[in-house]
Amino acid sequence: MSRYSPSSSISYSFGPGPLTFAVKWIIIINVVIFVITMFASNIVQYFGLIPEVVIERGWLWQLVTYMFLHAGPMHILFNMLGVWMFGVELERRWGTNFFIKYYAVCGIGGGLTFIAVSLLPFAATAPAYETVTVGASGALFGLLISYAIYWPERPILLLIFFVPAKVFVMIYGALALLNTFQPSRGVADAAHLGGMVFGYLYLKGGSGGLMGELKYRYLKWKMNRLRRKFDVYSGGRSDWNGKIH
Repeated sequence: MSRYSPSSSISYSFGPGPLTFAVKWIIIINVVIFVITMFASNIVQYFGLIPEVVIERGWLWQLVTYMFLHAGPMHILFNMLGVWMFGVELERRWGTNFFIKYYAVCGIGGGLTFIAVSLLPFAATAPAYETVTVGASGALFGLLISYAIYWPERPILLLIFFVPAKVFVMIYGALALLNTFQPSRGVADAAHLGGMVFGYLYLKGGSGGLMGELKYRYLKWKMNRLRRKFDVYSGGRSDWNGKIH
């Protein structure tokens, strides 16, 4: 909601503004699928993320489909509210194509992290191997960390206090890490943490993304190897700093 008085230059607004294209369709798809699951809850067993069946049966599609399923009204409400609040400005900044890629990387990365944690030899994490997890939280936490990177000092309401975005993300990241190893957790905190980590790595890859960064690192290693092989030394600079994207 926003208000503006002609006699004043001060304006007040809530939220980032109108929905952007990708954010709008992410919300629509999630809501439609949530309504479907209300009448056919058994589809969660096929499209929710269960590490056991992904590994032993090869149901790899669950790494994507779990992002569009939710466990209840409050679950989908807060996730979609977060996608709107943090996703709109990011999509405006990046463009729709990059936003969709980033959202998918964070969501799938969160799923892979959840599977990896379920394989750890700890009593707190072992039950996750046979547990179904659903929700867009992995992708949402990826949006959170990117939001904090671009607007670190932007105030965000945490309970009853406003804190900078960078502090908000650090708090939630720390909670996700601690809760990952707590027994009997009802949410997949490992997926939250994974979404943040994969999102950070993808952004740190520069304009070419994570693959661009890997190509750059490989090319840099190859150039240094050739220098050593042929005793070639660069004049003035000891390293090659060009990036290939």
